[in-house]
Amino acid sequence: MSFDAGSLFTGLIVSSIGFVLLSYGKKMSRAPHMAVGLVLMAYPYFVSSILLSFGIAAGLLLALWLAVRQGY
Repeated sequence: MSFDAGSLFTGLIVSSIGFVLLSYGKKMSRAPHMAVGLVLMAYPYFVSSILLSFGIAAGLLLALWLAVRQGY
């Protein structure tokens, strides 16, 4: 992980979204939300590119949205 300001800020934003999804998933017993929340909290430690990090987050959130629309 890179410790420049952009990477740290990106990791904070993405991990915060993950924490909210994890908390919501635990409260409502929603497995897809908990899984995506855990992944969003963990992967910023391994990705140092800002655009790649936001791209992965957008892809995961899109996958969650599609899963919820399908009834999971």
